[in-house]
Amino acid sequence: MGEEVKAVVPESVLKKQKREEEWALAKKQDLEAAKKKRAESRKLIYNRAKQYAKEYDHQEKELIRLKREAKLKGGFYVDPEAKLLFIVRIRGINAMDPKSRKILQLLRLRQIFNGVFLKVNKATVNMLHRVEPYVTYGYPNLKSVRELIYKRGYGKLNKQRTALTDNSIIEQALGKYGIISTEDLIHEIITVGPHFKS
Repeated sequence: MGEEVKAVVPESVLKKQKREEEWALAKKQDLEAAKKKRAESRKLIYNRAKQYAKEYDHQEKELIRLKREAKLKGGFYVDPEAKLLFIVRIRGINAMDPKSRKILQLLRLRQIFNGVFLKVNKATVNMLHRVEPYVTYGYPNLKSVRELIYKRGYGKLNKQRTALTDNSIIEQALGKYGIISTEDLIHEIITVGPHFKS
């Protein structure tokens, strides 16, 4: 009379519960690992940005020193030849010859007001002379590069034009080269580093 009836839980339900517990545990571990990685990444980004700021400051002071030294000696300080170019397309395709059109495609200037950073070399300069009526160009300083990247920076990610709004986007595309933040990207561009690809 006082006998209890024990409910039998089907084996499939038990397996499902076990599987869900394993998934929940794996998900929790993944989240913790990602959180730890983000914290380490933030620390690294901060330290690198600090290092870059120190480097830029040193370069600026060195430039001032060299200019003052030249002035004292009665001469002029001549800046070293620029290594970086910024080119902007300013005209459309009306009455454009096929060769100029091809050069603009090679420079990735397919639309009006598109801009690209390029290394200064003989090939680039020759191409620029050919398309001079359709583009304008100059040698950007650190402030200009920083503003262009932060305000108008786009990159190609998974064959799509993506705005550089987050460090994770940059890390995803350029992490293999050790470029994990916007400041890393700016430093690579301004110094025309080993992984700078025009």
